[in-house]
Amino acid sequence: MVASPCTRPTLIFNRTSLPGVVTAESAAVADERGSFTRTYVADLFAAHGLTAVLSVTARASNTRARTLRGLHYQTEPHGETKLVSCARGTIFDVVVDVRAGSPTRYRWVATVLDASRGNAIYIPAGFAHGYLTLTDDAVVLYQMTDSHAPGAERGLRWDDPTLAIDWPVAPELISPRDSALPHLG
Repeated sequence: MVASPCTRPTLIFNRTSLPGVVTAESAAVADERGSFTRTYVADLFAAHGLTAVLSVTARASNTRARTLRGLHYQTEPHGETKLVSCARGTIFDVVVDVRAGSPTRYRWVATVLDASRGNAIYIPAGFAHGYLTLTDDAVVLYQMTDSHAPGAERGLRWDDPTLAIDWPVAPELISPRDSALPHLG
C-alpha cells in the first residue's frame, strides 16, 4: 500500500489575556500510517511575533495524576522563553505574569494541554510556569531559550491566595522544594 502524499500541518495561534502568552494548536495530517504534527515552525511563529530562538529541549515524565510542578521562572539575564506541550497524557498548565511594573503582574492564565490535541503554550521570559497532571504517565516537553541557571531560579507557591489560581483538582504530589516556595504576601 502506498502512503498518501503529506501536506504541511497547520498551526492555529490564539492570544491569551497576558501579553505575549499564546496558545498554538496543531492540526495533524493523518493517513493509514497514523498522523504527523508540527509543533514548532520558526517562520510561522515569527509571523505571529513569536521570535525567540528555542535552543534547549527538555522532557518531564510524571508517573501519577495530580502531580504539581511549579510555579517556576528565572530572573534576568537568564529569563527563559518556553514552548510547552504534552507528549503523552493531559496537564492543566498555568502561566503567571511576574514582570515588575507590568499592568498584568500576578495575573494568570491556564490552558489544558493534551497530547491528543497537539496543542502548546508559548511563554515569554518574565512569566512563571507550572502545571498539574490530569492523567497518569503524563510527559511534558519544554523547548526553551536559555539553559538552567541555578542562581537565577525563582518560584511562586501554587496555592498563594494573592494569585488565587483555580486548579481543577487538588494536587496530591508536590516536591519539597515547590512546597517550600514563599507566598507573595
